[in-house]
Amino acid sequence: MGQKTIFITGGASGIGRAVAERFGRAGWFVGIADINEEGMAGTAALIPAGFSSQHKLDVRDRAAWDAALADCAEASGGRIDVVFNNAGIPLGGRLVDCSAEEVERTLDINLKGVIFGAQAAYPWLKAAGPGACLLNTASAAGIYGVPGASIYSATKFGVRSITESLDAEWKDEGIRVRDLMPSFIETPLLDHAPNRQSNEDIRGQVTSAGLEITPVSAVAEAAWAAVHGEKVHTLVGKTAKKLAFAARWMPGALRKQVRIQAGPMG
Repeated sequence: MGQKTIFITGGASGIGRAVAERFGRAGWFVGIADINEEGMAGTAALIPAGFSSQHKLDVRDRAAWDAALADCAEASGGRIDVVFNNAGIPLGGRLVDCSAEEVERTLDINLKGVIFGAQAAYPWLKAAGPGACLLNTASAAGIYGVPGASIYSATKFGVRSITESLDAEWKDEGIRVRDLMPSFIETPLLDHAPNRQSNEDIRGQVTSAGLEITPVSAVAEAAWAAVHGEKVHTLVGKTAKKLAFAARWMPGALRKQVRIQAGPMG
């Protein structure tokens, strides 16, 4: 079998960059996709020369998906074994404080982008044969809805559902469908405000809540394991694992805890 190829959205930084570096280190060809051309170049510099390609891609554009994957396949020698649907944006705060534009943008990138990516990836993964994989970035926010994350959680519950549905739908083609469910990861997204009305960045809120921030390298290793393993959902970070345990075994206590966390709502 020849060299394998992974195509990664959101590859200019954060989780996408870490996963690109991990697969590149293992000898894979890496297609890096993002809207940030400077960031993509930075990621490419971490991968051995000649083992990557760069593709400017807005995941909301269905036709652009087809063009980017075709360009990646041409650069890699004709095959794509893994498509990593990773591009996403945060949105937090009370639902009533989120603007219509913020809601629509988050739904379009985090959910519609994953759906379009799956549609575009299918023929390439089918052609690659058994062992090909669609990998999606879900989140601990897709385990149980928490106050201040209604829209973001909705998108990640959606990604979780897409993963489960397609894992069954594509089984006869030998395509694995997997997702990652990380908690708070050390990426540049933590330094963004949760919404336009907030004056505090996400990192400050996480620290104030006493929650851990997981190194991005842990997500890269989880991605490698997910692509090669049998788990449909891969939890990353202590918070994600604790939340999944509580949702399964102590749902009443978890509901009480998140209602306390919400505090008085005006």
